[in-house]
Amino acid sequence: MKISEVAKLANLPISTIRYYEKMGIITEEYVLREENNYRKYAGEIIHHLDVVKNCLAVGFSIHDIRSMISKNGITKDEQTRIIKGKLADIEAAQKNLEDSRQFLYGLLDTGITCEDGFGKYK
Repeated sequence: MKISEVAKLANLPISTIRYYEKMGIITEEYVLREENNYRKYAGEIIHHLDVVKNCLAVGFSIHDIRSMISKNGITKDEQTRIIKGKLADIEAAQKNLEDSRQFLYGLLDTGITCEDGFGKYK
């Protein structure tokens, strides 16, 4: 399929797809060169790009993703360590959000008003 089709199906700009190729995120297995040197992409690239988008969404860097998808990148143990580290980051962020939520509920429970001044209790 053409890059424009990939862009539409993956909901990504063409420039992002080209950037991913340049950075080694889209590997040779997904790209074929036609006789006219145009790129043709394998259908599996859509799933691959969905995985990449999800990894970016949870905070992995392009470097991390490239290392994890490279056949010569990192070991399975290192990949597991990186993923567990990201899980720990997410759990810490969840705890911080929960603490913030509890703090805000506490502010509501104090019954403060604008007239009292923020942070002053009745």
